[in-house]
Amino acid sequence: MIQNAFTCKATAWLLATLMMFLGDVAMARSLKLADPSELAGKWQAILNTAQDSPESQALQDKPSNVCSIELKLNQTLGEGADCLGAWLNESAIGWFPEPDGIAVTGKEGSRIVFFSRQHEGLYKSTLKSGLIITLERAAQ
Repeated sequence: MIQNAFTCKATAWLLATLMMFLGDVAMARSLKLADPSELAGKWQAILNTAQDSPESQALQDKPSNVCSIELKLNQTLGEGADCLGAWLNESAIGWFPEPDGIAVTGKEGSRIVFFSRQHEGLYKSTLKSGLIITLERAAQ
């Protein structure tokens, strides 16, 4: 009877350990860190409110709400960094990939904004003000 209880307890621990290990492996596969070369290039950033639909945003003639931003291969920001920095009220200098998005860094190298991956080529960030920045890969 004691041996049967020990076997059940050992089996339960073994199953729990295997589930934790396999769960970690599955999570690691789903959150693959993109190589900077996959994300480098031209992107379009759009600043809007939560109430703006993509259709109404497209009809607006507000160039100040749209920026073309270049993510350089050396993980610095090129063209459009000033425009993005104006929206963030802080200089945007660099960027780096994260498993679930893209982080933009400031002068000191710390993350100043995080863009969450929505799907391939589309990232979003909601600012403290409630405004939303959508980052979309520009057509090649």
